Amino acid sequence: MNLFEYTYDLVRQIPPGRVSSYGAVANALGDKVASRAVGRMMNQNPDADSMPCFKIVHSDGSLGGFGLGINDKIRRLRNDGIQVKDGRIVDFEQVFFVDFKTEYPLRKLRQEQITLGKKIQLDDCFSDITTVAGVDVAYPESEFDETCGACVVLDFSTKQVVEETTVFMKTEFPFISTYFAYREFPIVQQLIKKLRTPPSLVMLDGNGILHPYRCGFASYAGLMFNLPTVGVAKTLLYGRVTGSLVSIDNEQRGYAFSVSGKKPVYVSPGHRVSLATSLKIVKHLSRTKHPEPLRLAHGLTKNQLHKQR
Repeated sequence: MNLFEYTYDLVRQIPPGRVSSYGAVANALGDKVASRAVGRMMNQNPDADSMPCFKIVHSDGSLGGFGLGINDKIRRLRNDGIQVKDGRIVDFEQVFFVDFKTEYPLRKLRQEQITLGKKIQLDDCFSDITTVAGVDVAYPESEFDETCGACVVLDFSTKQVVEETTVFMKTEFPFISTYFAYREFPIVQQLIKKLRTPPSLVMLDGNGILHPYRCGFASYAGLMFNLPTVGVAKTLLYGRVTGSLVSIDNEQRGYAFSVSGKKPVYVSPGHRVSLATSLKIVKHLSRTKHPEPLRLAHGLTKNQLHKQR
């Protein structure tokens, strides 16, 4: 689904003379964690006349930001019959709107993650690894410009490139913590479809089971493709690091891995790969901080985006 349009349609429900908040819109989407994403979507709204993002303020009645400037936000609010004094909505509680008609899409996606998380296999469900695909996605400054995805396939033994491909497409899902798979999977799906031969394993820039619901990007992609997958994240979003082990709720979910003392990356199995094997694969393919398939895919996305400018 297009979560940008869904969110904008929610905001269009706010009646004249009423306002709502970033958190209230996030709740209408189904998860309060989306509050920051709502703010970014309001800031990047392409048409403030047809989608009244000026009606979205902070939960304490303060105005928040506005892409066209705060004075223009105040003007639009006053034209809508909403009074502003000292940077706050007057009688905020009386004009605050929360009665959105919604199907709570994020709530449904969370339930899907919980269900899928129970289907993940953490055994080495493959006979041999001959090729590894690395996938990277790079974003332009505006969410409404085309995003670039790249896939680079290496021979596992020789580490030589055997295939590469790119795609350009618009993303329909903002960045929301713990929902990353729904943002990038459509792009990755197109990349894998374009390959001449399915790879033995796919390596993704994100988490596998190192996720609160055991279904990060790499796990989700592995289940959708029915392929072995490994997640390699640049930053630790969840979990506790003890030595080189990363755990959530006292269960090991991954590893902190570094090359030559560099800042670590965080490795976790996605699907059809064991914890130990996921680390072995990353070690085998790493000569710098990032494993070669991901490093090369990242360079390819940046190069393609630069050509588009």
